[in-house]
Amino acid sequence: MPLQKIRRLWLRSPLKRGTDVAEAWMLLATAALIAVLAPTVGVTAASAVDAASQPQRQGWHSVSAVLTEDAPARIGVDSSNGPGGRVHATVRWTATDGTVRTGETAVAPGLRTGDRTTAWLDRDGSLLRDPRTPGDAVAQSIAVGVVTAAGTGLLLLGANKAGVLLLNRRRYAQWEKDWEETDSPRRHQQP
Repeated sequence: MPLQKIRRLWLRSPLKRGTDVAEAWMLLATAALIAVLAPTVGVTAASAVDAASQPQRQGWHSVSAVLTEDAPARIGVDSSNGPGGRVHATVRWTATDGTVRTGETAVAPGLRTGDRTTAWLDRDGSLLRDPRTPGDAVAQSIAVGVVTAAGTGLLLLGANKAGVLLLNRRRYAQWEKDWEETDSPRRHQQP
């Protein structure tokens, strides 16, 4: 059915109005813009998110840390349990200046007191509570790209629909005018 409607828009017909031609061109322009613009905007947004996270991760460095408490064994429904199925636990590490420090960071669930894990520090040597792994950054970039591309496509479809509605208003006004012109002489001839 949709292909027949699209085909009908491009067939020549003595009954075709200017608004029909405009609708056909709007449909073609919308399809071309969705095919080109939506993926381009999605890739650009994903690249921007990835580029923004690169400098942040470049300043990080990892240290070996020891858990000072047992990590929770399983993840609850609370979203504060950390990203990527990780939980928060207190760890101890040795800073570059030789001092022993402690802090809370995201670790794998089920670790016990005394187990070793990797902790991430920023440029200043501060412990990162919820470090984003490169996999998290890639997943976020992909999600932003897909949502942006889909949003762009929906925006273009909405603009096309608004254009069709405006064309329909114009068609209805023209039909009303044509009926008025056709019907007016008949009304005056009736006794």
